Amino acid sequence: MIWSTIRALLPLLLGGLVEVWAVDPKRMELSFGRALFERYGRYSDDPKGGMVDLLEAAAEDMNARAERFAGHTRSFTPSREFPFRVIVVDELAFLTAYCPERDLRKRAESALAVLTSQGRSVGYCVIGAQQDARKEVNNLRNLFPDRIALRLDEDDQVDMVLGDGARDRGALADQISSVPEVGAGVGFVRLETSPDPVRVRAAYVSDADIRAMLALGLPDLDNKGAA
Repeated sequence: MIWSTIRALLPLLLGGLVEVWAVDPKRMELSFGRALFERYGRYSDDPKGGMVDLLEAAAEDMNARAERFAGHTRSFTPSREFPFRVIVVDELAFLTAYCPERDLRKRAESALAVLTSQGRSVGYCVIGAQQDARKEVNNLRNLFPDRIALRLDEDDQVDMVLGDGARDRGALADQISSVPEVGAGVGFVRLETSPDPVRVRAAYVSDADIRAMLALGLPDLDNKGAA
């Protein structure tokens, strides 16, 4: 699901109109395409806060952009000077619940709350992926207006992820096949603008596909770097 989204954004990445900032706690899923990301943070880069530093930098930049736009415009149009920034956080629950250091959890939650509550109007979007559907794992769930449920273990988890009544409206995420050829990439999407879930299937992005994306190269922007 994550790589399918990044691949769809590739033309805009190449044009400099979109940037992806990636947080990769488990170091396996996103590191393969690290060169595609404007900024990249993983646990082993700095276990004392490298990933959290990236989130805080994003929140800081977002606030600076809002200050720049205040009084001049009420709508956002991406440009090379002000690209649309997508903050991708794999294993979100690690930062909000499982990280062993309480201070880092609090800092991560604070930065994510700022980004998800204020970022849309100035061109910031957060994509968070987590495996645990329980609310106590992610207190910021209500700040993610659009949600996707992949295969879930139990029927009551569907409403935990997509909202009350989602399963009754047809989001049978607990019945998605565990056979990869049948169920991989299948999920149900509930958008902010509609309570009715839609069944979707993300395209499979292979290692070869990611290598092909990397081979295209990205613009040499001044602030390219890792967190």
